[in-house]
Amino acid sequence: MNGNVETVSGDPTTTSRLFEPWRLGRIELANRVVMAPMTRNRADDDGVLPESAVTYYEQRAGAGLIVSEATQPSSAGQGYPGTPGIHDDRQESQWAKVADAVHAKGGKIFCQLMHTGRMSHESFMPPGGKVVAPSPIRADIEVETIDRVMVPAPVPTELDQDGIDAIIRDFADASERAVRAGMDGVEIHGANGYLPHQFLSPGTNQRTDGYGGSPEARARFVVELLRAVCDRIGGDRVGLRISPGGQFNDMSDKGNDETYVALIDQIDELGLAYLHTLRRRSTPLHETLRERWSTTYMLNTGFHGTSERADLEPLLDSGQADLVSVGRLFISNPDLLDRWRHGIERDTWDESTFYTGGDRGYIDYPATQH
Repeated sequence: MNGNVETVSGDPTTTSRLFEPWRLGRIELANRVVMAPMTRNRADDDGVLPESAVTYYEQRAGAGLIVSEATQPSSAGQGYPGTPGIHDDRQESQWAKVADAVHAKGGKIFCQLMHTGRMSHESFMPPGGKVVAPSPIRADIEVETIDRVMVPAPVPTELDQDGIDAIIRDFADASERAVRAGMDGVEIHGANGYLPHQFLSPGTNQRTDGYGGSPEARARFVVELLRAVCDRIGGDRVGLRISPGGQFNDMSDKGNDETYVALIDQIDELGLAYLHTLRRRSTPLHETLRERWSTTYMLNTGFHGTSERADLEPLLDSGQADLVSVGRLFISNPDLLDRWRHGIERDTWDESTFYTGGDRGYIDYPATQH
């Protein structure tokens, strides 16, 4: 790691909306900067986080809110080696340690729940389990096996009603576990080509039943999932992440604005804690969603934007967002908010350690002294 930091120009006393508190559902955030969910592949083969994960999240508790790495709500929801789960007692116990550590530092944390859908491999499935999706459409991409070998993605099995109902129950059960572990809430991962996104996109959802064929029907799975989770833990403990127009993981979601409008119109009444949108391109849709959404609206500029203070402040100043989420800068700068406050140069991340396991590139980035 590059531990050398230098003071750069900037007045630490300058007022900024980034550092203002914000009411999010039933909790108060110390500032408006959110640590975005980032996969780190440090869990063991049973989906249990290591002890170092407690340190990792504790170090970054200066964010107004931490959204955890993607976490599978069931063993069948996993699609990558080293990702954690929250569907058994050992997993829940380790997440409880994380929540306690973050809270002890004055932070708040939501657990992101992700089912990978067709972006998985049979090697991750429990006995008799299959890779599933809204429709049997193979992703034109390679996926990783449990043994970390890259192979062509399989043709998924189309979910029937029993399968849909079971997955929704899994999400509700995992949400209940997250809150029981002390997490402040959950974020449903409806972006980046994973199962909820697969239902939302006409490129991956070619169903002709009640879950496909129209914008409202494509949104139905996500609507039902969110209702079940809200019924279990309360809407003000639930966030949703979406990526309209996103093409990651072989998605073809352009020109699908009507589905997202239909989704927002159906879930706004649930009183979710927030809507978390990846702004990969500047489109009128983001303005439309912002106007139609009645609770907290969070923006992430994604890979096609930057996440420095000067880039994010205009999003809050102009009212485009209430909160902004930042990813990779939090990896190499556990004290990012302090660095921004005091005009201190940011440390650079080592991308080669993002997904390698172990403590290097995970908990060894230094905090600056000021």
